[in-house]
Amino acid sequence: MRDSTEVAGDQLSEVFDLVEIRGLLSGGFAVRGPWVSRASVEGLKFFALVCGRARLTTDGIDRPIDLEPGDVAILNNRSWLELEGGTGDGPPREIQPEPGFSSSRLQCADRGTDDIMVGGRVELNPAGQALLQQALPPVGHVRASAAAATHLRGSLDRLFDEVTGNRMGSAFAIRQYGQLLLLEVLRAYVDQAELPPGWLRVLADERLRPALRLIHAEPGRPWGLAELAHAAAMSRTSFAERFRSVAGMPPLTYLNRWRMLLAQRALRDGEVRVGSLATKLGYASESAFSTAFKREVGESPLRYRYRLRAERSR
Repeated sequence: MRDSTEVAGDQLSEVFDLVEIRGLLSGGFAVRGPWVSRASVEGLKFFALVCGRARLTTDGIDRPIDLEPGDVAILNNRSWLELEGGTGDGPPREIQPEPGFSSSRLQCADRGTDDIMVGGRVELNPAGQALLQQALPPVGHVRASAAAATHLRGSLDRLFDEVTGNRMGSAFAIRQYGQLLLLEVLRAYVDQAELPPGWLRVLADERLRPALRLIHAEPGRPWGLAELAHAAAMSRTSFAERFRSVAGMPPLTYLNRWRMLLAQRALRDGEVRVGSLATKLGYASESAFSTAFKREVGESPLRYRYRLRAERSR
């Protein structure tokens, strides 16, 4: 089993920064007795069961998923969701999704008797949406009982304590714990599941890790297939085939996409000149960089920068 703390050094943190990933708590409830909750969903969502038992159904899966205390499910671009749980006689109580997060539904929760569920959304920039949606299946189920999820339950408990504690600074703490919960979910998922081809899987691949370290350490260097294969102690053919099967793209395509992520951050956050950025990222000219950027992002570097600044000013 892989050790998620060793996922390509700290390149997972580097990717998190580049795609501006955030886990934001958006709802939750505590209920006793039979219950059901139905909702329309979109984008990337996560649902964590603090206490009790629940069953999750959504489009894109063959059968419902049983959730146990501490389990988390990540929904990847699904269209609808149904959660049900509780025991007892009578029709299930229908829990309506709330328009905005409020801790009032959880203030009087009883961990001994209630089913307690919290949910949230994963926010990313457009590049991050493409990366993470490619890297995850329709529904990712992370089991708290697995050895790889030892820290997940603690993160969930601390988040819930802040939601219900009504302490000074709780809103800030909830944002931070939501972020840490998402990190623990992805760490555990890397260890528990057979990942589809994509950036999460390639970052976790031990055979390819030496080559990934080179790409991430010096993205502006004109890396060739032979150099990267040598770093991974593989033949060119074996390296190219493994990289494509694990990452879902050839190694030099990965290098170019990594450069584009770095370029987007530089244009988004700094005042760097386009020509200097092109040189730093290994392009022979500003025009070559601009062409590559527009092909990947859909607009020129300067237009990208001006658009983001205008959006932020609004």
